[in-house]
Amino acid sequence: MAERKTQIVVVGGGAAGLGLVRKLGARYSRKTHDIILIEPNRTHVWKPLLHEVAAGSLDPNVDEIGYGGHAARWGYRFFNGALERIDRERRRVVTAPLHDEDGQVIVDRHEIRYDWLVLAIGGVANDFGIPGVREHAMFLESRPQADRFRQKLLNACLRVNDRRQHRGEDAVLPICIVGGGATGVELSAELVDAAQALRAYGLEVFDDDAIRITLLEAGPRLLPALPEEVSEKVAVELGNLGVDVRTGTMVTEIAPGRVETKDGAAIEAEMILWAAGVRGDHALAGMTDLALSKQGRIVVEPTLRTADDERIFAIGDCAHCVLPGEEAPVPPRAQSAQQMADHALAQLDRAQKGEELTPFVYRDKGSLVSLARFNTLGSLMGNLVGGQMAIRGRLARLAYMSLYRMHLLSVHGWIRGPVHILASEISKATRPALKLH
Repeated sequence: MAERKTQIVVVGGGAAGLGLVRKLGARYSRKTHDIILIEPNRTHVWKPLLHEVAAGSLDPNVDEIGYGGHAARWGYRFFNGALERIDRERRRVVTAPLHDEDGQVIVDRHEIRYDWLVLAIGGVANDFGIPGVREHAMFLESRPQADRFRQKLLNACLRVNDRRQHRGEDAVLPICIVGGGATGVELSAELVDAAQALRAYGLEVFDDDAIRITLLEAGPRLLPALPEEVSEKVAVELGNLGVDVRTGTMVTEIAPGRVETKDGAAIEAEMILWAAGVRGDHALAGMTDLALSKQGRIVVEPTLRTADDERIFAIGDCAHCVLPGEEAPVPPRAQSAQQMADHALAQLDRAQKGEELTPFVYRDKGSLVSLARFNTLGSLMGNLVGGQMAIRGRLARLAYMSLYRMHLLSVHGWIRGPVHILASEISKATRPALKLH
């Protein structure tokens, strides 16, 4: 009788989960280990690029990664499904039935056993319990949401152009973005860039003043993760682009076509995008009895092992990890997810050997924000420059582009990764500046 394989199940194919299964598949033999990735989507698009998908400046069909082909290349199994619940006593995960657009079952409910389980299901936008957010705002948490935003944006721009060109109206498309973090700031600039480019795509009278963008931030400044001087420069740059930046502005309610604020203002907006912070998936509480933080994220020890179960780890945006000597948890950022994936790989190896686990060490390499083609600003820090250094312009753009390239190397390896990077650059030179379909 053949010896039973060690089964490692990773739930979630984002930056953390996809990078981890690639490295697990490369490390362990298929004869001894069965590596399984559970993910409801069939393709992966790097989450920090979703604002470009939403604005139409990135074609996700070119840059996406198919889980099935990736799994075949790297020696793991891809199971197309969504987590429904975790049975810790029996060491089983239960996946929900997968349906098509007509409601027909594609894959029925399944139970999958695990010897080791890694939860990498990411996070969702934090609505802070504000009325109307879930009902009337849009989000950028997945490719389908980004595709929906792009389609609504294009349709709205076409309507404005038609009203200006054929009816002689002074029509304007009002867009309100809530959240002055990286997503809100970068999307604002991308929308300005897209609006300026639309005249070359048949919208002859869609001038710069045909779109009105309002960016709201509840805190005192944009981009709290960046140095204050960088935040101030970003605010000035956006203002120069025509974006109405309002800091210290708390939203109290989202209504159809309107954003209400604490100071009594009512901002009219045909499109409302919510990008105010990250929390754990609301469904997590019903999936597991693992301890959750106040923000609904899975509480893990500094080793990334969950506080309640030595067989379960959590990484990425879904993990609430407070390191020794720190008060705040590791921030939910792309670089955190990638570093956690690397650490989880080592921890799983140590756990299988019965060795003591080691604590995760987070190395903040700085933050960068891209204002489309207009500018790139940010800071490098830590052992990269021996402290903290504000950068902008070409150097910042080069560093910003390297973040995505490092992601490609993480999920494709150091041999195939450079090929994918080269293919991506060639594609950028040959495809249209905007995706309008």
